[in-house]
Amino acid sequence: MDQNSPPAAPQAALESGDYYFEGPNLVFTAAYHLKRGSCCQSGYRHCPYGFAEKGTQLVGPQDQSGNG
Repeated sequence: MDQNSPPAAPQAALESGDYYFEGPNLVFTAAYHLKRGSCCQSGYRHCPYGFAEKGTQLVGPQDQSGNG
């Protein structure tokens, strides 16, 4: 990094309703994902956009009914 370059912009601070701990793991809530404003399609547990992870394959909301 160049000495004259500006520092990187800080990331938004997490608020208490954005996450919880499950053992040593940080788990993001649906409220946090909604604040992000879009789905990253990573299959997070509390995704409010309808994506879920089954094994290693991501499925969209139309595939979660168990009929496909």
